[in-house]
Amino acid sequence: MIAFRNVVRQRRRAAAGLGAVAFGVVALLVAGGFIEWIFWAMREDAIRSRLGHIQVTRPGYIGSGAADPFAYLLPDRSPELERIEQLPGVVTVAPRLAFSGLASLGDATLSFIGEGVVPDKERELSRAVTVVAGENLSADEPSGVLLGEGLAANLGAAVGDPIILLVNTQGGGVNAVEGRVRGLFATPSKAYDDAALRVTLPVARQLLRTSGAHTWAVLLDATERTDAALATIRGTLAGGKLEATPWRELADFYNKTVALFSRQVAVMKGIIGLIIILSISNTLMMAVMERTGEIGTSMALGTTRRGILLQFVSEGAVLGLLGGLLGVTVGLLLAQLLSLVGIPMPPPPGMARGYTGRILVTGGLVLEALALAVATALVASLYPAWKASRMKIVDALRHNR
Repeated sequence: MIAFRNVVRQRRRAAAGLGAVAFGVVALLVAGGFIEWIFWAMREDAIRSRLGHIQVTRPGYIGSGAADPFAYLLPDRSPELERIEQLPGVVTVAPRLAFSGLASLGDATLSFIGEGVVPDKERELSRAVTVVAGENLSADEPSGVLLGEGLAANLGAAVGDPIILLVNTQGGGVNAVEGRVRGLFATPSKAYDDAALRVTLPVARQLLRTSGAHTWAVLLDATERTDAALATIRGTLAGGKLEATPWRELADFYNKTVALFSRQVAVMKGIIGLIIILSISNTLMMAVMERTGEIGTSMALGTTRRGILLQFVSEGAVLGLLGGLLGVTVGLLLAQLLSLVGIPMPPPPGMARGYTGRILVTGGLVLEALALAVATALVASLYPAWKASRMKIVDALRHNR
């Protein structure tokens, strides 16, 4: 209480220290919240465009499946698939059959990477796959083809055009089917859109003259349940014939982006901490100089050097706590306002479209900002407090005369 009263009575000086702390906390919440939102958006886009929360495959498919995809086929139906579908928190399990080949339209022929999917199951799983023209795949039109926006532009394809798909079959032969462009899609990855197409699973199997699928993409009702669901699914798949891989092990671009931005946030925290230390240290040093006589009187009345030290450290902690609380209040309000208005952003590298950013302030970020404010304020108060505690009583009493 004494520390609080000492801070309050020096209003102008305390306001400068509180302002510096609050400014640092607001900057950390807004910038950190924007990066948190980017992490969240990238994660959910990766999960809901291609990966799912968990992928079930044959062992070795993720690392070596591109060389011999037919050696890693999953069965059409199995007891394991049925058990996974019935697990709590599982929204859907979508089988996918990967293939590649050539797509022809008129005189244009381009290579593609394709997926055979079940349209009804993909509606929940592929929400980040935006149909920009035409319609999505449907079981009512099995021969429909959904082209990536970039691939369609390179082929000169439009909705309704006939298209021929040519692939190598499991036996080493060549097979082709003719379909109709049912729609064009876009995902957050421009490179994927420039080379990808989707067809219904029966058409993919007809093309490859095979059955089964390469992956079962598992979608959960919440990303936070991934670890628990993964442990349960791995228990269900005991035996070594199948393996389950979480999305974070498949999202290489996401992981590298998180590592890069996390280092940038760490640098920003260091700068904010330095600003707070310099501001609080300056505020308390001025307080020590102005209150030299008061310090001498307290020591003459029996206050120990340790008591003086704790008094100024407590004042630094009060400044950090009050400034942190003020900064959190202003930061939360500013984050809400910016999220309501939206932050227009240009297309990042590798993407075709810009986006509207938001600020996502998490509980962990708020606690981190408060801890940074209090901790740096405590560090900043150590030298002024030590300086005050080392004063000689006689010199301090004589200071104001």
